[in-house]
Amino acid sequence: MPIGIDAMGGDHAPEEIVKGALDVLEEIDGTLWLYGDERLLRPLVGDAPMEIIPCTQIVLGDDPPVVAVRNKTDSPLVRGMRDLKAGKISGFVSAGNTGALLAGGTLIAGRIKGIARPCITSVYPTRKGMSLICDAGANADCTPVHLRDFGLMSSLYAQEVLGIENPTVGIVNIGEEQGKGNELVREAYPLFEEANFRFIGSVEGRDIPEGVADVYVTDGFTGNVILKLTEGMASFILGEIKEAMMASTLSKLGALMIKGELKKVLKKSDYREYGGAPLLGLKSCVVKAHGSSDARAFSNALRYLKKYIDSSMVQKISEELGTE
Repeated sequence: MPIGIDAMGGDHAPEEIVKGALDVLEEIDGTLWLYGDERLLRPLVGDAPMEIIPCTQIVLGDDPPVVAVRNKTDSPLVRGMRDLKAGKISGFVSAGNTGALLAGGTLIAGRIKGIARPCITSVYPTRKGMSLICDAGANADCTPVHLRDFGLMSSLYAQEVLGIENPTVGIVNIGEEQGKGNELVREAYPLFEEANFRFIGSVEGRDIPEGVADVYVTDGFTGNVILKLTEGMASFILGEIKEAMMASTLSKLGALMIKGELKKVLKKSDYREYGGAPLLGLKSCVVKAHGSSDARAFSNALRYLKKYIDSSMVQKISEELGTE
């Protein structure tokens, strides 16, 4: 079954989006459907076996999410969500407006029965390997039940898509003790203890990069701050290292000696390696690619979407909730 792509969403659309799609053509079973302005897409696609779905509107980054979904009915995002609901495509990926993608997924594609709020689950590189942060920005305000559901869905995703056996789940807090934290965390804690996943307790922010858990659960406001702060600090530290290595002839020689190892570190901290984040809790497979995605990042987002589709995650979440 085809996979749908919002070819007009993101800072570097449509050029980098199409390039990324072309890069994975041989890896994807089925056709790729590009939703967008045919006049712009046709020269980029050329003779490649991809289908263009003409759209006359675009959801912009600053468009109010719900208003955009209701008014821009001929945009790639809305057309894609409708085809997803109708079963014409198996999944959909966009680097565009996150709020609109979430609104479209919720209002059009629909939520899994028993899940009140879909969430964004983002891959987070740690000292021990790959972890997940959920929610990464979909829900600024949450209830304890929302957090528990996030933990359940992200734990399943870690196991089925990332291949982490019996993943551990921690709740982000200001201390390790059970009684610490705000009202949300304190009330969510006993729900986590009773949940059907491997809960290890509270995790402080400084321990997240150490990889003390496989899944870190928090509200979308906090999760997004963690991600953006991490991106900013990584950029700052790498910039300082580069400046120090270029400061003198001796430091330049030293840089040549560690060049290979440094590339490994840079690759591990590069968001382009991880592509996109799934919107868990929807009835269909939807992935949010980074807004600044270039071809490399978007091709990896498509690879993650393919894994998501093949994992039958939607069905497994429903089975776990007993709503299948």
